[in-house]
Amino acid sequence: MSFINKGKGKEPSLTPAASATPGASAASGPASAISDALTAEERVYQETIHQLQKTYAKKIKPLEQAYCFEGFHSAPLTAQDIGSKPMVLLLGQYSTGKTTFVEYLLGESYPGAHVGIEPTTDRFVAIMNGPEPKVIPGHAAAVSGDLPFSGLTKFGTKFLSRFQVAQLNNPLLSNLTLIDTPGILSGSKQIQRGYDFTSVINWFADRSDLILLLFDSYKLDISDEFKGAIQSLRGHEDKVRIVLNKCNQVNQQQLMRVYGAMMWSLGKVIPTPEVNRVYLGSFWPRYKTPVGTVYEDNAELIASEQRDLLRDLRSIPKNAALRRVNEIVKRARQARVHAHIIGHLRSELPAMFGKDKKAKAMVEDLPAEFRKIQTRYNLPPGDFPNPEAFKNDLEAFKIVDFNKLSLKLIGNADDALSVDFPKLMQRFPTDSRKSADIGLDTFEEESGSGRSSEKPSQRHLETPIGVVPPPYSALSAAASSSSGRNPFGEDTERNPGILRYRALFDEISDPHRRMLAAEGAREVLSQSGLPNERLREVWNIADWDMRGELDQVQFEVAMRLCEHLKNKEAPDAAKQQVFAELGLLNRFNSQ
Repeated sequence: MSFINKGKGKEPSLTPAASATPGASAASGPASAISDALTAEERVYQETIHQLQKTYAKKIKPLEQAYCFEGFHSAPLTAQDIGSKPMVLLLGQYSTGKTTFVEYLLGESYPGAHVGIEPTTDRFVAIMNGPEPKVIPGHAAAVSGDLPFSGLTKFGTKFLSRFQVAQLNNPLLSNLTLIDTPGILSGSKQIQRGYDFTSVINWFADRSDLILLLFDSYKLDISDEFKGAIQSLRGHEDKVRIVLNKCNQVNQQQLMRVYGAMMWSLGKVIPTPEVNRVYLGSFWPRYKTPVGTVYEDNAELIASEQRDLLRDLRSIPKNAALRRVNEIVKRARQARVHAHIIGHLRSELPAMFGKDKKAKAMVEDLPAEFRKIQTRYNLPPGDFPNPEAFKNDLEAFKIVDFNKLSLKLIGNADDALSVDFPKLMQRFPTDSRKSADIGLDTFEEESGSGRSSEKPSQRHLETPIGVVPPPYSALSAAASSSSGRNPFGEDTERNPGILRYRALFDEISDPHRRMLAAEGAREVLSQSGLPNERLREVWNIADWDMRGELDQVQFEVAMRLCEHLKNKEAPDAAKQQVFAELGLLNRFNSQ
C-alpha cells in the first residue's frame, strides 16, 4: 500500500461513510463520537437553509408572484428546491462519456445506465442517494414531496416520460446529486424531442452548483441544439467547467491541435472575453477497460488535470449553504428589477384611452424604457434582462393586466437584500474555506516534487472523488470543541495522555476556531528534521478532509507520524500504528 496515496492508489476519502448522511444513526465507539460531533456542525447548515427558506418565502416569493416573474425567468422556488443537495449537471453531445464519467465518480454503475458508442442515454436522469437501487419514473418523481423536481411538471407529459430518478446507496450521493442528460446529436442530425430541450437545460442550470460541458477529443463539432443549450447557460458562467474527455486516445501533438480546435469552436458559441477553464481527462471506472488506443505521453498532464477537476467537485458540498445564499441573492435582485420594469410599464399607461397604443410604443422601444427605470430608481444596468428576450416574453401578456408597482413588496425585497442576507452571511467563517491543497503546496514549494512518486499512468484512473463532505460541515473539526471530550470517546480532562500534543496544539492554534493553519503546521512539523518529501506525505495523511488546516485530532496524527518516521519505521507500518494508538482504525481502513 502506498504511503502517499493512502491505499491502492485511491484519493483519500473525505468523510467516514457513517457520517456522510445528516441524521444517520451513529454507530458505537469512535465513529459514534465523530458522528455526534458532526451533528452540531450540520445544524449550522440546516439553520442557515431554514432561515433562507423563510426569507425567500416571506419577502421574495410574493414579489415574484405579483409581477409574473415565472413568465419571464423561472417558477418560484419551493422549500425542497432551496434545501436540496448540491447538484452537478452534465451536458454534452452523444458518446462524449457523460454516463461513464458518472460511473467513474460513483465507482459503480447506476440503475438504468447504459453505455455505448451510439446515443444511449435518451432521457434526463437524476442520480440520487437511496437505500437500495431503484428507478423512479418522471411522473412519480415530479409529484413526490421528498424530491426537488415538482417544477418540472410545467414541461408536460412528453418530457416527464423522458425523465427519471435513479437511486443508489452510494456514499458520494449522500451529499451530491448528479444529472445525466440525453446525448445531443451532432451536425445537422437534429431530432424532435417533443419538449423544449433548451428550457429544461435552463431549469436544471438554475438549480445546479456546477455545470460540466463534456467534449470528445474525436468529436468537436457543436450542433445547433448543443449551441442553444450552451447559450441558455448565460448568467451561469461562474458554474460552467469544460471537460475535454478521452484525451489519452490521442497523442501529444494531436491533443494540442484538438484543444485549439475546441477553443476556436467554443469562441463562436460563448461570446465572452475570458478564456474558459478547460479540464483534460480520460475518465474510466476501475472496473472497465478503456476503449481504443491509449497513449502514455499525456499521462502526467491528464493526471494533474483530473485532480484539479475532482478538487472542484469536492468543494461543492462544503460551500453548499454559501452557494444557496448567493443564488437566492442573485434571484432577489432579478425579481426586484423585474418588478420595477413591470410596474413602470403599467404605470405609464394612460388612465382612460390609448392604452394599447402606448403599450405598443413602449414595447417597441424597451431599451429607452430600461434607461428611464435605471435613472428613476438608481438600478444597476447589469441587473436588467436582454431587451429582445424580454420583448419576446412580454408578447404573451397584456401590460394592462399587470399590477402597479407596490412599494411594500419592493421594500420587503430591499430589506432582505440589505438586512436578512447579510445576517446569513455572518454565519460563515470570515476566511470561508481555504484551498484544500494549501498545506500540500507549502511542502511542494521547497521539495519541487509532485504529490506522488508513482507514475500518473499507474494511478490517475484509480483516483475517483471518493466520499464528499456533508454541506457546510467542518468534519472532524467539531470533534476538537472545547467541551472536554475528544473524538475517541475519552475524557481528556481525566486522561490527558490520550492526546500528548494537546498543550502544543492549544498554544499554536486559533483559539476561537480550534484549527491550525497550514503555515503553522509546517513550521512545527519541520522541526522534526524529516525531509520535505516525508513531511508532504505526513500532511497528505493528516489532512484527510483536504481543508488545508488541521484540527486537534489531525495534528496529533501528524506529530505521532513524525515520531515513528524519525525512528526509521516503514511508512505503512507507522501509519497503521498511529491510527491504532488513537483508536482510529476505521479511519485507517477507509483510506
